[in-house]
Amino acid sequence: MQANGPVALLVGAGDAIGAAVARRFAAEKFQVCVARRDAAKAQTLIDEVAAAGGSVRAFSVDARQEGEIQALFATVERDVGPIEVCLYNAGSNVNTPLVETTGTLFRKAWELACYGGFLTGREAARYMVPRGRGTILFTGATASLRGGPGFAAFASAKFGLRALAQSMARELGPKNVHVAHLVIDGGVDSEAIRKRLRARLGDAVDSLPADSLIQTKSIADAYWSLHVQPRNAWTQELDLRPAIEKW
Repeated sequence: MQANGPVALLVGAGDAIGAAVARRFAAEKFQVCVARRDAAKAQTLIDEVAAAGGSVRAFSVDARQEGEIQALFATVERDVGPIEVCLYNAGSNVNTPLVETTGTLFRKAWELACYGGFLTGREAARYMVPRGRGTILFTGATASLRGGPGFAAFASAKFGLRALAQSMARELGPKNVHVAHLVIDGGVDSEAIRKRLRARLGDAVDSLPADSLIQTKSIADAYWSLHVQPRNAWTQELDLRPAIEKW
């Protein structure tokens, strides 16, 4: 039985950006559906949002599998409601020297960061275009704009996702479906990033300058602002970085 409220489907919703976007849209009375490989890992988020009066449901999905993505959309549309917002947030930030990058690693990076975005974006469009409304969002990175040493696999996949978003925006905009790509050009304040920084900086990571990392709440706020933009002034690409970031 469907509940009241618009639906947001977040694919690749982990514990950092995905969870923050879930909280933000749930606070706006959306029924939020998060999809990740292991839905059980979203239980803490579900409990937290429920305690605040919101709604989050979790689904297990491999974003690289066409049949699983199609089944996910069909289930959400049938059991929860029409999807108004869809976010693709999956990707594997692999850093491997070129000569050590295997074909398997390169292919997997592309499948997760680019191909999965295509499958998700296409499926969202199949439901949104006939209704004449919707928002499709993609999470990009510094690697969406420039490749760096060790990032041949990741950057090529993120470049591809950016191109996908641009093409979709030009095709779907006239059909009243807003497609936007958010470039996260800086470190995100998450457990994974702080662990990586601690390995490099030691305890100095605890005394980083204020606002040197992008807060996940700020990213979620940016996604919300993209969704509520008037259609006479839609943003196709938005980049976020801390003020101290060199770019």
